[in-house]
Amino acid sequence: MVRAIVSAVNKLRPQLRLPIGTLPLAWRILAVNLFAVAMMAAAFFYLDSFRTRLVDSRIVQLEQDMGFLQTALATTRPDGQLQLLQEFARAHEARIRVYGSSGPPLVDSNTLGEPAYQLRDPNAQPWNRKAARAMDRGIDWIVGAPTPSPFAEPVPDRAEAWPEIREALSRERKVANRYRMAPDLTPVFSVAHPARISIDGAERPVVLHLTTNARDITRTVRAERQRLGIVLAIVLLASVLLSLFLARTIVQPLRRLADAATRVRLGRAREVVVPRLPDRGDEIGLLARALSDMTGALRGRIDAGEHLAADIAHELKNPLASLRSALEGLERIEDPALRAQLFAIAHDDVLRLDRLISDIAEASRVDAELSRARFRPIDIGQMITPVLEARRARAKPGDAAIAFARPRVGAARIMGEPSRLVRVIENLLDNALSFSPPGGVVRIGATHAGGEVILRVEDDGPGVPEDQREMIFRRFHSVRPDGEAFGKHSGLGLAIARAIVEAHDGTIRAVDREDSAVGACFEVRLPAAADAE
Repeated sequence: MVRAIVSAVNKLRPQLRLPIGTLPLAWRILAVNLFAVAMMAAAFFYLDSFRTRLVDSRIVQLEQDMGFLQTALATTRPDGQLQLLQEFARAHEARIRVYGSSGPPLVDSNTLGEPAYQLRDPNAQPWNRKAARAMDRGIDWIVGAPTPSPFAEPVPDRAEAWPEIREALSRERKVANRYRMAPDLTPVFSVAHPARISIDGAERPVVLHLTTNARDITRTVRAERQRLGIVLAIVLLASVLLSLFLARTIVQPLRRLADAATRVRLGRAREVVVPRLPDRGDEIGLLARALSDMTGALRGRIDAGEHLAADIAHELKNPLASLRSALEGLERIEDPALRAQLFAIAHDDVLRLDRLISDIAEASRVDAELSRARFRPIDIGQMITPVLEARRARAKPGDAAIAFARPRVGAARIMGEPSRLVRVIENLLDNALSFSPPGGVVRIGATHAGGEVILRVEDDGPGVPEDQREMIFRRFHSVRPDGEAFGKHSGLGLAIARAIVEAHDGTIRAVDREDSAVGACFEVRLPAAADAE
């Protein structure tokens, strides 16, 4: 029935099912740390925008330089224009060609001197350059960078083969540019600018065409990527090592505790040593010690249950044996006097069994009921008063009197469960009255001192020997006064009282009377309520 209720409740709750929920804790720690590394890897997107800004600024710079060149050529004497073109090409590491509206170049800086640059064959380069280009392609694919068109010298080399020249000619005195990629994945910039220069002694309209292989941009971007890659590698290594460290300090102790808990669940509590991890002051150390204490308490409960079962069997066996003998005797004996005596013995045995069973049931319910009880403020003085009035109402002539030193209202307040604390008072009164001589006095009082409420119950009986003061709180242990009929008490009253007091975080013990008179004194100490005066 309980399982069905739990299943129904679970069906009402929304279930959040994520794939990560099935991963071991060590993998989750690693995933969290690697997520931080992945966030850092987003810097590669910044490098792509950094490269874009470099490309844009270089194109703007080349367009401005071509404008300066066009102005310089317009103010230079015709016989110095070719030298100006050659010096400009060498200064910008560029190839400058002069085209008409169509046809091959009229002037080429590569024929005036040494070529300013030379495109490199990627197949003839070492493996590290090939690896760098492969990395460039991979990163560009990850960040989604646009791929420029490949650069190749037109064959044959004519003005109409260059789209930027056609664009420049179609827009009067407007510069046009193109950004292409060399075979070794380095940028190639082309700029076309209309101009008028003197060629063969005649000034004519032409298009100045500049091409340059900007390897420095690739070197700059690769250097930044290399530095970022080194940082990411260090962070990745640190994240993995940190994950392993956390797995060692968190996952392994948790696995040890889980294994110990599983063995306890399988019924091997006595064989299991739950690690207490005394060197750890963190939450896992607290958990380990809590599990160890819980296991110890479980062992104590198991042992107590076994001992209780053995004690119950022993205590029930005696009255059952006596009852059996009496019943068997009734079958054989015809003498009315003997039969009446056997009937009396059987009656006493039945009463004794009934008393034992009631007290055993009471003792077995104490822990379970107190674990569910909700404590509330209680005034000890007001709680004891009705108990004493009921006792006095059913008192017989010759019974011991009860004297109550009533505390003032609110002076002896505790947090507890009233019905159980009343049982403690009743058990202590029963014990004191049973030992008190006729005409004696049982004294009960409560005081508040040092953050505790101290309750004392004293009698005028023979007192409790010091060597018996701890044993009397054991189950079925009873030291009765001389002359008392056997079986009048089960020996569970003080044991039940101790269980109730300890469940209230208190203590109970047998001590000497404060006036040093003969008699027993039971002292109960309970934590005072916070609002007690």
